[in-house]
Amino acid sequence: AEAKEKIAEWMDKTNIGKKTIHYRLRDWCISRQRYWGTPIPVIYCEKCGIVPVPESELPIILPRDVAITGTGGSPLNIASFVDCTCPNCRGKSRRETDTMDTFVDSSWYFLRYASGDWKDKPFDSKEVNFWMPADQYIGGIEHAILHLLYSRFFVKTLRDLGLVNFNEPFTNLLCQGMVIKDGAKMSKSKGNVVDPEAMIQKYGADTVRLFILFAAPPEMDLEWSDHGMEGCWRFLNRVWNLAENLAPFTPTSPPPSRGRNKEKEPSPRRVEGDFSNISILSPAGRGAGEGEEKEFLRRQHQTIKSVTDDAVTRFQFNTAIARLMEFSNYLSAAIDNNNISGADLSEGLKTIALLLAPFCPHFSEELWEKLAGKPSVFSQKWPEYNPEFLVESEREIIIQVNGKVRGRLKADVGVSEKELKSRACSDPKVAPLLEGKEIKKVIVVPGKLVNIVVVIPADCVAP
Repeated sequence: AEAKEKIAEWMDKTNIGKKTIHYRLRDWCISRQRYWGTPIPVIYCEKCGIVPVPESELPIILPRDVAITGTGGSPLNIASFVDCTCPNCRGKSRRETDTMDTFVDSSWYFLRYASGDWKDKPFDSKEVNFWMPADQYIGGIEHAILHLLYSRFFVKTLRDLGLVNFNEPFTNLLCQGMVIKDGAKMSKSKGNVVDPEAMIQKYGADTVRLFILFAAPPEMDLEWSDHGMEGCWRFLNRVWNLAENLAPFTPTSPPPSRGRNKEKEPSPRRVEGDFSNISILSPAGRGAGEGEEKEFLRRQHQTIKSVTDDAVTRFQFNTAIARLMEFSNYLSAAIDNNNISGADLSEGLKTIALLLAPFCPHFSEELWEKLAGKPSVFSQKWPEYNPEFLVESEREIIIQVNGKVRGRLKADVGVSEKELKSRACSDPKVAPLLEGKEIKKVIVVPGKLVNIVVVIPADCVAP
């Protein structure tokens, strides 16, 4: 490729050739022999030949007295439609019976959307120039060489005619992948189609939608899996059960205990204030908190940031949903360990309802009504995150002995390697494993792990 460029540059400098673009374009056959389509505005006159229908006689209206047989030529080949007079000589003429390919309509419909009430012309240039080009185009890869290409042709022609002031109809393109089942593209012809009605009856429409979005990035092929559907269904049930835990709360009751941990005594911590009216707070509306509340705020605002970045900015819906699953797992663990207040649990679930609403609209609406009442979840603002809450003050450090995990410890961010080594070696679970053994070296991966390498005497059993 580099040599081709240099050869072309040399040929241009020596005036024996020049670079050009060859599009390999072919003629576009737009005619169709069918009823449903835009009639081609052409008349065939015995004296004048091919005559365009005058603008004053447009649009040509399709006749209603047509027999659709599904066989033969054009269904428009009937006397009431075909027989007409020439607009030039008023002599006997015949109307064109072919209709245009529907791509002719879809190649500019987006311009009509900007001024749908415009009566006299196809579109209002002032409105179109204000709203267009469209920010995002989403379609299958086959449209990149059909509909998208035709739309670009139309817009560039309309630009040359002075009817629009932009060069491209769409700013960004996203081509979604195919649905794959048993290693093949899902299609009726292959007989490997999954009936969505059966899935909806079993799991609900939101579960099916969530699985499709979670199974793969939108631009990749999606491998259909009933097991994956089960996983999404369990996630939604887990979130709903978390909300059920709030039902018996009062402003003075402790956090709920999960059903499977009924033997665990509830924490004596009390919920202060009425959490039923808590809303997602703006970045400036809350302090950083201490201890467990600080960890909750960090998790909550990390989730808001990740889902916003993944779903809104990059269309990575699968990773956005994964972040919501991680946050719900955190809330579940916090309830099991009795280290979350009712107010924080309520606010965390409202955060999930708001962020999950684009993926599971019905479920999220029910969840929001259960948590916050009216108005609708879709009338709420998208939650904001506070960058100050994203900063981790401490991290969990894994302790290994000869590469095997033997313990964990919490350490402040920025703690020295010397202190980490000392704390790791003196950890109650690790210290007994080091007795009578020579520590050859201690490897520290900052913020992640400490690996203690020991020499094991011949008469010792490896830890």
